[in-house]
Amino acid sequence: MLTMADKEATVYIVDVGASMGERHHGRSETDLDWALRYVWDKITSTVATGRKTATLGVVGLRTDDTTNELDSEEGYAHISVIQPISQILMPDLRSLRSALVPSSTNSGDAISALVIAIQMISTYCKKLKYRRKIILLTDARGSMETEDIDEITKKINEDNIELVILGVDFDDPEYGVKEEDKDPRKAQNEETLKSLTETCDGVFGTLQQAVDELGIPRIKSVRPVPSYKGQLTLGDPEKYDSAMSIDVERYPRTMVAKPPSASQFVTASNPADGDASIQSSATMAGSSDLGPSAGQAALTSVRNARTYQIEDSEAPGGKRDVDRDDLAKGYEYGRTAVHISETDENITKLETMASFDIIGFVPKDKYERYMHMSTTCIVIAQRTNDKAQMALSSLIHALWELESYAVARLVTKDDKSPLIVLLAPSIEADYECLLDVQLPFAEDVRSYRFPPLDRVQTVSGKVLTEHRNIPTRELQDAMDTYVDSMDLSTFGRDDEGNPAEFMPIEDTFSPVLHRIDQCVRWRAVHPAEPIPPPYEILTRFSRPPDDLVEQASDPLRDLIKIADVKKVSPRQKGRKRARDRTKPLSGLDVDELLGREKRTKISPENAVPEFKQMLETTEDLGAIQDASKQMSVIIENLIRHSVGDSGYGRAIEALNAMREELTALEEPTLYNDFVRSLKNKLLKGDLGGDRRDMWWEIRRNRVGLVDKKLSSRSEVSEEEAAQFYTSR
Repeated sequence: MLTMADKEATVYIVDVGASMGERHHGRSETDLDWALRYVWDKITSTVATGRKTATLGVVGLRTDDTTNELDSEEGYAHISVIQPISQILMPDLRSLRSALVPSSTNSGDAISALVIAIQMISTYCKKLKYRRKIILLTDARGSMETEDIDEITKKINEDNIELVILGVDFDDPEYGVKEEDKDPRKAQNEETLKSLTETCDGVFGTLQQAVDELGIPRIKSVRPVPSYKGQLTLGDPEKYDSAMSIDVERYPRTMVAKPPSASQFVTASNPADGDASIQSSATMAGSSDLGPSAGQAALTSVRNARTYQIEDSEAPGGKRDVDRDDLAKGYEYGRTAVHISETDENITKLETMASFDIIGFVPKDKYERYMHMSTTCIVIAQRTNDKAQMALSSLIHALWELESYAVARLVTKDDKSPLIVLLAPSIEADYECLLDVQLPFAEDVRSYRFPPLDRVQTVSGKVLTEHRNIPTRELQDAMDTYVDSMDLSTFGRDDEGNPAEFMPIEDTFSPVLHRIDQCVRWRAVHPAEPIPPPYEILTRFSRPPDDLVEQASDPLRDLIKIADVKKVSPRQKGRKRARDRTKPLSGLDVDELLGREKRTKISPENAVPEFKQMLETTEDLGAIQDASKQMSVIIENLIRHSVGDSGYGRAIEALNAMREELTALEEPTLYNDFVRSLKNKLLKGDLGGDRRDMWWEIRRNRVGLVDKKLSSRSEVSEEEAAQFYTSR
């Protein structure tokens, strides 16, 4: 496993011979493009780390030209060093893409290419500590000279170089790959390369397996960082000799893995300017080949600036800029702010000292899992402290045997807020520890009460166990059977074919995190090509397995039959003139009993209720238009005859009712036409003089145009609706 301090030097040898430009065994891409899928995945993963110590080089095998330090010697022709060992940046990545294309020759020795790669690593790494690796990708259709292979093997072992050879259509019985009618030369070369890797204790495999495994996300190794180092105490060691004190360390056990965040960049008009000093990796060293002429515009990071303003009637615009140092902190208290000066700021802070104190114990069966407030951490004894390890082990075993948890107060650093955590014992075959999770304070608990599901309590206090809202025993049994048939805990199979968990945590990857990573790495190499679909391993748990659905089909049919589930006919497309009306429990039509007639006229004194009643009792478009016209006249009269702003409130109420009702009836055009006309009359003074205050009320209450977002029947865009509120 790599650590953050490891230095890496990797050389990729990519066979670009003419035979690699061919397609075999029904593949839609050439052998070279197929092999490059593996190369790009590995290189982009290295680039993404951004580590200067993660270096790599690329050697082209069977190239048209010859560019290497041994080109004057026999046997090293048609081998080119495309990328010397160094940290790879974005410009290097895209220049590699243009260089790795099929050549017009099949001449070039893979064994000689290995010698070039070994020399590159020896020259770059010298005697320093590096993790050295050579990866060869070839179809083994070229000639090979094996005279010095023993010396090469010796050098690889002496320099501790890891050798990986992946071949196009190489035979691998264990993976189920065998090429029929294989070319004799290729078969002989395969045996030579396989023998070489076995002697070097390297890896020899078929490219098919390597490409198939690209979709498996690689979990990033994270160096553990302690969140607390100190003593775990029970009692006060300064006051009591019998108090317990153990030197411990606390580390995260689970932590949310977040996807990479995007930064904001703009296209720089002149990258040479001094203001464009901060650039993305696309404009770093070597970007001269990737300038605008190559389709790669220089990018400059966006710098954010924040200003603070206060109201000042004498300043231009009524506001004046102030420095942040001139601001004072205040706490909102009702509708005012309480000022806290810097000298008194310590009053608001709770002075604490780093500590980890056990304050009590709780039986295991009394703790509710919903009390978890955080991710999980582990507490272990101080390393190299045998006394602390023995003491903590005793505490862990005591909690385990008594089936209890400990409750502790934790302050990770001085002046940090105290936390209450639960300590649970964990005993595994190879280690012991305490697991801790944060517990809530009283203010953190939301005590919502909901009605029970297994009984109904009437207004009189009587408890009913049989009710139309309570499932019968037959229905409950049918639901239990259906849930059991969808059980995933034993639906999977292990290597021996025995029942196992279908979704083990180690095989369940975050789709968002790895999908973003996949897209970023693809776009880095293919700036113009479409993004490929997500890997199957990221989406396979987004739906139940087909076999499980088939297994649960019979219990589901029984459940549907017992529950009397009926299909609701789809809502008819078109405008919904009629709306469901609330009916009394008796089922009687109150309007019909009282002999009420359908309303045809709206009175100004009771406009809103009568407008709603008129729309509820009609399905005719003409009647809806008539009601809208009457309401429009009433609203205009309320404004026209208003003394000051006395009638504006009723007008706004009527406008809001008209807007809501016509939107619900999918007739937003009637309202939009009226409110446009109303705006023109208000701004022109046609409703009893200057009524601009009424227009301000319309803007404040947001009763303007109905846009497409609010109603699909509207022809008004969101931009047009926002523009409507201006006074133009």
